[in-house]
Formats: sequence, structure tokens, C-alpha cells
Amino acid sequence: MKQITLDATDLQLLDALQQDASQSNQALAERVGISPPTCLRRVRRLRESGWIERVVAVLGAERVGALLTAVVEVSLDRQDAAALDAFEQRAVADEGVQQCYRVSPGPDFVLVVAVLDMPGYHALAQRLFTTDANVRNVKAFFSVKRAKFATRVPLPAPEGEPAGNR
Repeated sequence: MKQITLDATDLQLLDALQQDASQSNQALAERVGISPPTCLRRVRRLRESGWIERVVAVLGAERVGALLTAVVEVSLDRQDAAALDAFEQRAVADEGVQQCYRVSPGPDFVLVVAVLDMPGYHALAQRLFTTDANVRNVKAFFSVKRAKFATRVPLPAPEGEPAGNR
């Protein structure tokens, strides 16, 4: 991926796409105040340079049913690079794991998992924790209410504009 420098228009595009990536190129161009061909070219460049990783649909979790969401702390016995990489690869490959973070200090990993029910969590625990001899400790916190869920990330301020104005 090539490195690009973002200008104010790129930042406006990224901000608008984080709010609604389903809008047409025409609507996006109008919103940002550029021509549709310029908009298309800039969005393509943002994708090719890695600023836009992927475009997805965020589903209403409540529509799926009573999802069980847990934040899980995982500590390993061995923390050498190979052991950490091995656990991480297994965690990110599991469809029940929505997010996986290596953290420090404290546990080695924090996972956000979503399953349909407690039997689903039990199956995930068997796959990821029970069968791995290197997993020393697992501490799960089960959500009773989701107060906020966001996918938006903060963007840098355009050159010449003080940070925090976005």
C-alpha cells in the first residue's frame, strides 16, 4: 500500500463514509462539495492506500435475537512471541470473536465475543480456552445492556486546523 497525505477533502470523505458508506457517489460528492468523478477517484485512492479497509453492513443485534456478548480476559502461561501469535491466530479465526486485542499490563488478550446463547459461549470456550494447554486464566464479563456501540474512529485534523475540531 502506498502512503498518501490526507487533505481536508479526504478527511471529509472519510468522515462522511463512516457515517453512511451506502450513499451513492453522487450524494457523497454533493455532501463534500466535489465533482462525482473526483469523488470516485479519491475514494478509490483511499481504499488502495488502506485508509478504508472494507465496507460492511452493521446489523441490528437485537434483530438477531438475544445475543450474548462477553468481554473476555485471557492470560497465557507462556508469553513468548510464538505462543502469543498462536493464540491470536486461533482467536481471530473464530467467528464468535468480534474483536481481539493484545494488552499490557494485566491479561495477555482481551476479546469481545458474541454468540447466540450460553451453549454457544460454552462451545467457544471449549474451542479457544479449554483445549489450549497454554491458557492459564480466563475471566469473562457478560453484558447485561449495550449502552453504546460505534464503529467510527477519530480522524486527524486537516493541516492548519487545531486538533479536536472534528
